[in-house]
Amino acid sequence: MEHRRGALLGAALLAIGALASSGAAAQQPKTNLLSQWSTGSDAAAIAKLGDMFTAAGGKWTATSIAGHTANTIAKLRADVLSGDAPPAVQLKGPEIAEWAATGKTANLDDIATKEHWDQLVAPELIGVMKPQGHWVAAPMNIHRINWLWASKKALDKAGIAEMPKTWAEFNADAEKLKAAGIIPVAHGSQDWVDATLFETVVYGMSTDLYRRAFVKMDMDALRGSEMQAAFDELRKIIGWTDPGMPGREWDASANMMLNGKAGFFVMGDWAIGTYNAEGFKYGVDYLCAQAPADDGKPHFILNSDSVVFFTQKDPDYIAGQKLLAHLIMSQDFQRIFNQAKGSIPARMDVDLSQGFNPCQQISQRDLQASIKAGTLVLSMAHNMSVLQKYRGAMLEVITEFVNTPGMSSKDAAAKLGDAVEAQM
Repeated sequence: MEHRRGALLGAALLAIGALASSGAAAQQPKTNLLSQWSTGSDAAAIAKLGDMFTAAGGKWTATSIAGHTANTIAKLRADVLSGDAPPAVQLKGPEIAEWAATGKTANLDDIATKEHWDQLVAPELIGVMKPQGHWVAAPMNIHRINWLWASKKALDKAGIAEMPKTWAEFNADAEKLKAAGIIPVAHGSQDWVDATLFETVVYGMSTDLYRRAFVKMDMDALRGSEMQAAFDELRKIIGWTDPGMPGREWDASANMMLNGKAGFFVMGDWAIGTYNAEGFKYGVDYLCAQAPADDGKPHFILNSDSVVFFTQKDPDYIAGQKLLAHLIMSQDFQRIFNQAKGSIPARMDVDLSQGFNPCQQISQRDLQASIKAGTLVLSMAHNMSVLQKYRGAMLEVITEFVNTPGMSSKDAAAKLGDAVEAQM
């Protein structure tokens, strides 16, 4: 690790030198990062960023607001209204565009041009970070949502030789697991977990339906027969879970799969952090694959954590914004942050051959293939494709369906459309 720390410090000192040459030598770069990352690996990752910032001569402060994204947004709104906007905030998806429209966000075009962000960042992510044609945010990572995980021990016991590629194959394999006395699907019903599963189902059945319903919020798509068919598939999947499903934490579900008690598990790649921390090995304890996609194409549902910068008057904070943006987009930070988190770098030029989990390496290849195939989409369940008010309305309906066995798919689709329309 010593050589890595040396590399980080060297990169940071180069950033300071760049700041000095641009006339910022008289300032001490400083920042205060507002985020919801208060515990666990997320907090540790932010602490690492703080270490890098401090090593570069900056003065680091972080403010964490525990709980839901809405809590962070409420704090941000109060600060902006009081004329005390924070210099840096963890935000994502359409919320970035909403704040950019207020004219309160800082313009990062100079550093983005100098460091070639437009050429390095995944295309689908660029529009999120520069919603009005100007860079206002720096992406920290790319999470893949549509992962299907499986217990190798469970699949071997059920005689399943390979991961299912379509939902029909998945259904057939689930029945084989059931016949072998294994819980087919590990799942815990919380609204965001239910939505993660459901958007994976919708997307795997039809990319066009996903875009019309979860990006454009087209009422015919939300209420139509294709959405009803997706709810039918969700009902089948929930039928393959166990009685302890309601309210279970996602990592407890992960452990059911990892220990061979359950066969399949659908969750984003942050699960890799749990697998690594508990000593489980790819190819021995678990397998990973793109979740079923009926069209046979490469698929990728993208989620990304990012930091948005707000206009400041204090020269020290302005210098700090330049340094922080540089560090976030550096290969060193992108490598260290994502190795720990399970995601992949937002920069597409980082070599994942060393230090990254095999599933992360697959993720990077699949991302590039999905971009080439034109199938890449942003996540609804994870605040990327629609505003929080629409996301929240959809999550409420989806989790109600999961926990209400008597609700028909037709009624669920109608409710989904009604819930979104009520927010318009």
